[in-house]
Amino acid sequence: MSERISKISDFLLQLDALKSINRRSYINGGERVENSAEHSWHLAMACWAFAELFPEDYDISKLIKLALLHDLGEIEAGDTFLYSTNRSDAHIEERKCVEKIALHPGNPIENIIGLWEEQEAGKSKEAKLLKVIDRLLPFLHNITSEGRSWQDNGIHKDQVLKMHQFIEDENHEIYDWFISKVEYAIEQGWLNGS
Repeated sequence: MSERISKISDFLLQLDALKSINRRSYINGGERVENSAEHSWHLAMACWAFAELFPEDYDISKLIKLALLHDLGEIEAGDTFLYSTNRSDAHIEERKCVEKIALHPGNPIENIIGLWEEQEAGKSKEAKLLKVIDRLLPFLHNITSEGRSWQDNGIHKDQVLKMHQFIEDENHEIYDWFISKVEYAIEQGWLNGS
């Protein structure tokens, strides 16, 4: 028994490395940037809350698992900024890391790779909701920090609209809210409207 506990303990310490990956979103109205582990927890909670809010019949257990696995690849690949030009290749290095985690001798969780691939592909209704909420949370952080991350990185309205456009097809209610907040952010001077 003690060998199994030692192996899973080592596995958990490997996962703990996600706490060291900083993102560019500021929490608590601009206090500091969040790390990827905080984001994963927040994403899981937000997905659960939205799944309860909307009438679709989501598999909440699966949704939470997808959210918790979503950024595991960042342990080695790091976080790729939403507006980065090399964003399209980020999944390659992330997948390599997820494969290493799945093969860890202390990993008792089956199907990590399959679930990670599901959220990456974004085809199931749970993965689609996750993609929407994953974009919504950093946007929400920008609203509460008065656009601090946008301003730090010289982000403009057209960039924000482009990276969130897919939400219109997935959920009109969220997209309408998003558009109203974009306009508010521009009015407040938090987001460059040109």
